[in-house]
Amino acid sequence: MTIKYLKSGKSEQDRGADDAKVRQVVEQTLADIEARGDAAVRELSEKFDNYSPENYRLSAAEIDALMAKVSDSDMRDIKFAQEQVRKFAQAQRDSMLDIEVETLPGVILGHKNIPVQSVGCYVPGGKFPMVASAHMSVATASVAGVPRIIAMTPPFNGEPNPAVIAAMHLGGAHEIYVLGGIQAVGAMAIGTETIDSVHMIVGPGNAFVAEAKRQLFGRVGIDLFAGPTETMVIADETVDAEMCATDLLGQAEHGYNSPAVLLTTSQKLAEETLDEIDRILKILPTADTAKVSWDEYGEIIVCDTYDEMLAVADDYASEHVQVMTDRDDWFLENMTCYGALFLGPRTNVANGDKVIGTNHTLPTKKAGRYTGGLWVGKYLKTHSYQKVTTDEAAAEIGAYCSRLCMLEGFVGHAEQANLRVRRFGGQNVPYGEAAQ
Repeated sequence: MTIKYLKSGKSEQDRGADDAKVRQVVEQTLADIEARGDAAVRELSEKFDNYSPENYRLSAAEIDALMAKVSDSDMRDIKFAQEQVRKFAQAQRDSMLDIEVETLPGVILGHKNIPVQSVGCYVPGGKFPMVASAHMSVATASVAGVPRIIAMTPPFNGEPNPAVIAAMHLGGAHEIYVLGGIQAVGAMAIGTETIDSVHMIVGPGNAFVAEAKRQLFGRVGIDLFAGPTETMVIADETVDAEMCATDLLGQAEHGYNSPAVLLTTSQKLAEETLDEIDRILKILPTADTAKVSWDEYGEIIVCDTYDEMLAVADDYASEHVQVMTDRDDWFLENMTCYGALFLGPRTNVANGDKVIGTNHTLPTKKAGRYTGGLWVGKYLKTHSYQKVTTDEAAAEIGAYCSRLCMLEGFVGHAEQANLRVRRFGGQNVPYGEAAQ
């Protein structure tokens, strides 16, 4: 296998050191919220967002006033995007069926899909007001039928962002708070004097938000590990450098630590993309952010074959994978580890981020090896049930159960089965012996 790194990013050791610093800050902050509740949340909001209203939860009147600030054209666009997200989420929900089957005469097994009863949706917005994240988390939870949906977003330039609040409200949030960062995630998971805790937390965020979710997992459910944005472009000579560079930098602008990787079989395309990135960074309004990400986390990898590109792509398990080759469907068929695929030059990651209808909350840091992204099914718990409806079935299953329990030495378990064998089958099974 011949793989050349035309450009590399930070070493794994340096990235690990950054992660360790984040872990320590988050651990201390969550402990403070646990100990001091609202007081700690307020101090954190004042420190990081310079924001300290009388009440962090918006009233109905405040929500109406903020929505009135959104232009008609912006409101139409928000509603269009939410409609696309709802359509796809509803199609996914419709595919998830409750089942009930009779596996033996008189033995009924089934499962029910029950919504999580309370969900906290985090919508990032300190650097960029992430209107789309409200569709992805709040509207999808609404489609799932979650009875209590709370949404939190940081202030933008010192005040609630009207478009984000509008998207949360239209998406179906029952409670809306203007809180960001660790303090928002901690308040939703732990609860405070004025904020009731939730059963599950969803939504993307920066490294601190992602780490807070990780540390709180178990106390509450989480959707997935969704940290700083990652993107990979898989390309060959069928596309040009401008398209590759644009798609890489379009995601690198998310933050200062957003990995962007070009994977290609073309040395010429790799070199031209490097030059094109330099050109675009001179004119990109968000270059102050994108350049840091590209310098520290950008990579260009040249492979000899498509099989090599496939192996590297599955190893990276990037959040967003843009495929522009002469065999896009081959990658769809064969790739196994990623967040979401964007196939062909006519689509792009921004489509998925903002409007096309798939969910943009996706696994990062190689979590795509074991989970997909946020979808309506994440809000649903599949619970099984069973019932035995005839004496004959109770006796037959009871006898099997009794013998298998005794095989493992569980006498008390066996007696649960034996009682049914005696009661419904007429067989006298001595205590501590297996039914025959």
